[in-house]
Parts: sequence; structure tokens; C-alpha cells
Amino acid sequence: MLRVSLALLSLISVNVFALTEAVDIYSDKQLISLIHSDQYLQRVKADDCQLVQDIEARAEVLKQPLYQFLWGEMLNNGVCVSAHPSRGMMLLQTSAEQGSSEAMVKLADYYYRGKLVVKNPNRAVQYVLPAAANGDVSARMLLVRLFGEGYGSPTDYEMGYHWLYNSIFDNDAQQKKASSLLQMLAAKMPASIVVRAQQPQLYTR
Repeated sequence: MLRVSLALLSLISVNVFALTEAVDIYSDKQLISLIHSDQYLQRVKADDCQLVQDIEARAEVLKQPLYQFLWGEMLNNGVCVSAHPSRGMMLLQTSAEQGSSEAMVKLADYYYRGKLVVKNPNRAVQYVLPAAANGDVSARMLLVRLFGEGYGSPTDYEMGYHWLYNSIFDNDAQQKKASSLLQMLAAKMPASIVVRAQQPQLYTR
């Protein structure tokens, strides 16, 4: 009887180990890809919320910016945990302060749309500008949209236009959207400045 029980325990242990191994914690590369494709919350749910404790530990204990972003968004949206937007937004802020372009773009988007915060597109510009300067294409597209809608400083329009115009796009749909945004911003700029902003190098003097 003891032998059977030990065998059963061994089998259970193997099955538990296999279940644990079925879902590995995401690498930074995986997580960036999930964030950029806006699939990060769906992925956490698709993994049956098995990684909640690992995600929380990497965000709260290890202070990893990408996991602060993910854990913050899980709290903001109540994914696999009870919703706690005040804590979630604080984590996004901390992630952005550590240099996460993804967090900067998400905070800018919240202020642009007025979700969880009072709508403030000019504050959105402040959040997204550093990410755009660092080369994040999503940030550049949001920045040009904000400029095209009249937010931010007109003295920055040329720089924003130049960044997006000279970006490399992931696909035709993204390029087409960027072209539409550039056209909207160009309508607010003198033609000579638009031509200058389209050059590979930006010389404003």
C-alpha cells in the first residue's frame, strides 16, 4: 500500500512539474512583442493566470520596468487580480521613470483618452515625447497625432514630423497610418519646414 502511495505521489509530482513547466515566465523580448501588438493582457489570461505571482514578484521585488508595466496594467484592468488602478498607475509611472518607452506611451494614451485620469492631451505630450526621442514608433505616431490635433508646442512640430517621417515601419498598415498622421501635421506647418523635416538629418539652423 505504501509502495502504491509513493508511486502515486511521484506521478502527481511529475504532473505538477509538467504543468509548471508548461508556462515559462516571459522573456523581455517576448514581453516587448506582446506589448507592441497589444496582446499582453490576453496572453496572461490565455496562460490561465499561472504567472501572476511571478509577474508580481518581478514588478514589486525585482523592480523590472517591463514587469512593472505588465503588473500595473493587470491592476488597471482587473486581469487575474482585483482591479486597483491607483496602484497600477503608480507602477506605470515608476516604469516610465526607469526609462520604459512602453510605460511612457501607455501613460500618454491614458491622458489622451481620459481613461482612469482626467483627460489632458498636453500632459500626454509630456509623457510621450521622451519615448518618441528614443525611437519608439508607437510613441512617434501618438506624438504626431497630438501635434496634428493642436496639442503641445508648435516649435516641436518639425522635430516630431522628422522623427516619424524617417521611422522604419513594421508593416504597410502602420506605414499608411503614419502617412495619414504626417499629412495632418503638415497642414499646420509651412511647406518649407515640411520639406526640411523630411530630410534624413534635421538642421534647424
